[in-house]
Amino acid sequence: MSLDVLQLLLLFVAGIFGGILNSIAGGGSFITFPTLIFVGVPPIIANATNTFAACAGYISGTLAFRREIVKSKANLVNIVLLSILGGFSGSLLLIYTTEQQFLYAVPWLLLIATLLFIFGGKANRALQTLSTNNTHHGGFIALFLGLFLFSVGVFGGFFNAGLGVIGLSYLAIAGYRDINLMNGLKLLISTCASAMAIVIFIFSDLIDWYSGIAVMLGTLTGGYFAAHFSQQVPQIIVRRFVTFSSISITLYFFYSTYL
Repeated sequence: MSLDVLQLLLLFVAGIFGGILNSIAGGGSFITFPTLIFVGVPPIIANATNTFAACAGYISGTLAFRREIVKSKANLVNIVLLSILGGFSGSLLLIYTTEQQFLYAVPWLLLIATLLFIFGGKANRALQTLSTNNTHHGGFIALFLGLFLFSVGVFGGFFNAGLGVIGLSYLAIAGYRDINLMNGLKLLISTCASAMAIVIFIFSDLIDWYSGIAVMLGTLTGGYFAAHFSQQVPQIIVRRFVTFSSISITLYFFYSTYL
């Protein structure tokens, strides 16, 4: 589709704010995805294009958090492989989903992500208690967490908006507590799932390149600088910001879909 200069500028600015939000707390697609639809991009193409655009911010943010990420090097191989496999599966699911089915699924996916982040700490404590009381449950918990991470990748391949929130939800349940490490791993998960999905979207011709590049340049700019800034912010503030952004995302999509 053809976009004028003002629309491209709007997408670039939306990308900057989206990149900042992604690096600090997740949920930058709350800005970029609706903006793509606002300028006239069809929903499924807007979603695929948004995945392509957001990936640049994920990559730059991951690089900025590289020193934090290596603190969890024992788990990195599993995180990368399961995120890639999930992103591949989710992107295939999107290809075979109609526009109407896609629009009705989005708010519920975001609601799940929001609840998981808010109550992730309690769920993790319950799992830890279960594991302590019965060592035979340790394998079950490991399987559950592996399937959960795979599901995060599926979520990201199917619908990129909210990927950061649900990624943080997985990390909270998996027992991570350092918000800076969680942000770094969240960006790594998002990068792997999105990159795999983008390959599928390219072959399926689902990316609007002009609008995607405009948003991508914005997310690349905003994501890198915000990653450094977020490490200076007290953890309680970042957690509250994540909660606020995830609730906002969910309410917006319920309103736009059902009202």
